[in-house]
Amino acid sequence: MMIDLYVITDESVAGGLSHAEIALRAIEGGADVIQLRDKACGPRDLCRIGRVIREITRKTGTLFIVNDRLDVALSCSADGIHLGQDDMRAGTARQIAPPGFIIGVSVGTLEEAIRAVQEGADYLALSPVFSTTSKNDAGPGRGLEALREIRRNTSIPVIAIGGVNPGNVDDVIAAGADGIAVISAVVGSPDITAAARDLKEIIQKSKVNMRSR
Repeated sequence: MMIDLYVITDESVAGGLSHAEIALRAIEGGADVIQLRDKACGPRDLCRIGRVIREITRKTGTLFIVNDRLDVALSCSADGIHLGQDDMRAGTARQIAPPGFIIGVSVGTLEEAIRAVQEGADYLALSPVFSTTSKNDAGPGRGLEALREIRRNTSIPVIAIGGVNPGNVDDVIAAGADGIAVISAVVGSPDITAAARDLKEIIQKSKVNMRSR
């Protein structure tokens, strides 16, 4: 699973744009993954929104992930689910989900990362790498050393989220991130498409520079 840019929708950060419009604009800028995230939205509305995003992402070949809610993810035929430490365990989700279903897990420590791998996670998200205001429940930044430690000790993709922006992408990729997940760096921009395009270009250049070292 190759991921450069993973964009998480947030209507409040986007100044009132809908989740579907955020997804469409981010995909136009080159987002590889769209995650539907809305903590205040009920399951019925999430399913309705998810089905719209599913149609958008199906046409473009973009991965579509739903945050937290396995029922919603399955109902709208999403490609996968992203789970936090307080959500359903990855192993339980794996027992319920169909073959090929992607399961991502937010982790903050090496111990959590190893447990997620053992339970069948397909990717890890170190959250947050740096302190961020986009996710009120994120907690303090874990730092680049935590990212390096998880990368050294696990074999599945590791995504960095939390306070990542164009100015620190090089450091995050150098520390071992396989991809970057963002909210405000793209969704909070006046031009979501341009912000996604610019950030993806920076990520790809950082990866090229890493390979040439």
